[in-house]
Amino acid sequence: MLPLAIFDAAEFFGWFVENANYLLVFLFMMIESSFIPFPSEVVVPPAAYLAAQPGHEMNVAGVVLAATAGAVAGAFINYLLALWIGRPLVYRFADSRIGHACLLDREKVQHAEKYFDEHGAVSTFVGRLIPAVRQLISIPAGLARMNIGMFALFTALGAAVWNSVLAGLGWWLGHTVPLSSLFEQVERYNSYLSWVGLGILLLCVAVILYNAFKKHDKK
Repeated sequence: MLPLAIFDAAEFFGWFVENANYLLVFLFMMIESSFIPFPSEVVVPPAAYLAAQPGHEMNVAGVVLAATAGAVAGAFINYLLALWIGRPLVYRFADSRIGHACLLDREKVQHAEKYFDEHGAVSTFVGRLIPAVRQLISIPAGLARMNIGMFALFTALGAAVWNSVLAGLGWWLGHTVPLSSLFEQVERYNSYLSWVGLGILLLCVAVILYNAFKKHDKK
């Protein structure tokens, strides 16, 4: 999750609210899901806020669908790049000035790769819920040549859960605050979103561990 203060989030927020549609949700979430730094918090919540207003052309389910499709498309950018160029060039890019400009460095790639190695294919699902891992988990999946169908499935499921959380926040704000204070409220709840993602992650891990031990006991 990128802190909203890193770029002029308020100015973008105002522009996005005036021009929001499904295509823009898709495009900006594709950018957010690739290695280019961009906060999803200034896209999905305001789009869901607008969708919650009577008579608006968007609806909340459509916002989640467009955001998830964009996230999967962005994840495939990382996956395919890692698949095609391989580990040496991935790390060379992470060490370059361009990589650093994209807030990418060797340590972050190593962290994502270690996370993937420790948690296997399911990490492409739970990794979508972790701010420090979400944008980069597709890189080790590509390096490991993970089955593309499984990659798409787990990525879509994880992205759908996270986008539903963001959309839920936007929908709730759409019924409780005026548009003039929307940005301040999204900024206020920004840090809490990480805790929500962590809570969902812990729940998923608990279910996985329960099923693993349950199968072990049957043996």
